[in-house]
Amino acid sequence: MFKKTILSTLIGMGIAANAYAMNPQPDPQNPTGYTVTSTEIQAAEDAKTLNPMYDVWAKALETRPNTVVEAVEPGLSTNPENVKRVERVFPQSEWDFLTQMAAPEYTYTRFLRAIAKFPAFCGEYTDGRDSDAICKKSIVTAFAHFSQETGGHIALENTWDNPLALEEWQQALVHVREMGWAEGQEGYTTGCGQNDWQNARWPCAAGQGYFGRGAKQLSYHFNYGMFSEVMYDGDATVLLDNPGLVADSWLNLASAIWFFLTPQAPKPAMLHVIDRTWSPSERETAAGITYGFGTTINVINGGIECGEQNKTKGQPVNRIRYWEGLSEHYQIPIESDEKNTCFQQTPYGSINLNGATDVLYTNWDGNWKYYAERPEGQSFECSLVGFQTAYSALVPGDYEKCVTNKFGSHASWPEVRVIGGTPVTPTPVITPTPVITPTPVVTPTPVITPTPVIGDITPFIPGKTKATNGQVVSYNGSCFEAQNNPGLWEAPSAASWFWNEVPCSDTPVVVTPVIVTATPVIVTPTPVIVTPTPVIVTPTPVVTPTPVVTPTPVVTPTPVVTPTPVVGNDTWNTSTIYLSGDTVVVGGLTYKAQWWTKGEDPKTAGTWGVWKKL
Repeated sequence: MFKKTILSTLIGMGIAANAYAMNPQPDPQNPTGYTVTSTEIQAAEDAKTLNPMYDVWAKALETRPNTVVEAVEPGLSTNPENVKRVERVFPQSEWDFLTQMAAPEYTYTRFLRAIAKFPAFCGEYTDGRDSDAICKKSIVTAFAHFSQETGGHIALENTWDNPLALEEWQQALVHVREMGWAEGQEGYTTGCGQNDWQNARWPCAAGQGYFGRGAKQLSYHFNYGMFSEVMYDGDATVLLDNPGLVADSWLNLASAIWFFLTPQAPKPAMLHVIDRTWSPSERETAAGITYGFGTTINVINGGIECGEQNKTKGQPVNRIRYWEGLSEHYQIPIESDEKNTCFQQTPYGSINLNGATDVLYTNWDGNWKYYAERPEGQSFECSLVGFQTAYSALVPGDYEKCVTNKFGSHASWPEVRVIGGTPVTPTPVITPTPVITPTPVVTPTPVITPTPVIGDITPFIPGKTKATNGQVVSYNGSCFEAQNNPGLWEAPSAASWFWNEVPCSDTPVVVTPVIVTATPVIVTPTPVIVTPTPVIVTPTPVVTPTPVVTPTPVVTPTPVVTPTPVVGNDTWNTSTIYLSGDTVVVGGLTYKAQWWTKGEDPKTAGTWGVWKKL
């Protein structure tokens, strides 16, 4: 589990304001590599994760062994304490009340086992907060989202399909697999086989499909891999090789509990919105993001469901109806500063966090700053970033993997090997021979503009150019307008979310490289003989804690209702529900639905809307 030692925390407190003073040394086993010590690695990591929330997050993601989990049965005196709390505030009778339409793969026993895996869900609060009330509110919140993600969505008046006259918020957990998919089908394999860090860490298995499964419809190989590492002690291959377990075992509910507890920084964990461990930053407050059910929608699917432009969409309207029905039935009090909706919120993906000092991140990436005093000018450190990488600040050992570049995501990163303990001074080095530099010291480096500069349009240089929204840059002979706050490494392309290709108004003008050749300087120094005193330091063992979890699951909402085609020249109808893959004709053009939709005109959906023009 991620837990700082007292020593490393004290070291970190002294260096938090600056990059840790790494002291890389030439690697005697590798003529082109370097070594750093595990002490340096731990101190550097601690210096960057001093905020108490990192320990809070790690605590929330603690897990129990599967042998303990699979021994759980309703009513046993040996059940873990958080399971006993669930049995008290949400007994089998309440489960039955909300799952009368559910698939048989979802059972109360499996629900209890999913909760047993994570002690923080319905755990004990020792600071005065009401543990039972938070537990009940957490379960009701989860069911509101289950009702949207995997629910039946059948109206009361439809007595043929809903003979029991169940409210829609009583129709959770109808689907175990995404509609239209079955075991044995390959699917959702986008990106599989690519030579990138995601495939290096979470490689797709041949013949497997990573479509939506379970209560929150876990999708895509990287999410299966991350979840597998949590469930099986760091082994990603279990669920990558057998993703069907997420449908046919207690993992179908555990995947939803895992998502409930996992922060996707800067998004908080849903648990910490409900129990108020999380406090919104200034940027979040300015964006309308505060406490309440609405913020959990923003955490799950804010880009599609939050903001004024989405207030009439079916998905958020349904979620809010289900929450309000459940919270009223279970008498969940709504605080004065809580909002059930997120229409007044800016989606998390659209908040500009540049320069924010009160926002925490949970992923590591290389620190690309230049350090003149370090070999090759490299930092030999990693920094916290606001996008997903192969390395999580909540997983022990991931910082070291980032520095040593285990998954190959750092281009031109020096070869680094970690050695144990405190730095050791090697055998005395004697240099009796004169140090002579007979070769001229030349500065022949050309000043080159390799990318064509088009008119006065700024060229985009990966890693250096920071474009603001609306700014036009040139890249590889084309021009692009920035949108959605591209990062330093978001290279422009016609298919990018962050760039829109625009016409270049001027003819490309290539700037001719200027080469400056300095006068050779020959230095002949006086011979120096150094006989240092050997110093031997015994390294201190460093214990690496046990891995926990890598965040950032992606959940795909589940389509549920089959639409009835409308006959005529235009086949789209404002009252019809369309599912992913459905096609309609409007104005002589054919459009294909990307996900569940109702009442959204294909002609006005836009480039990133639900309808894609074929």
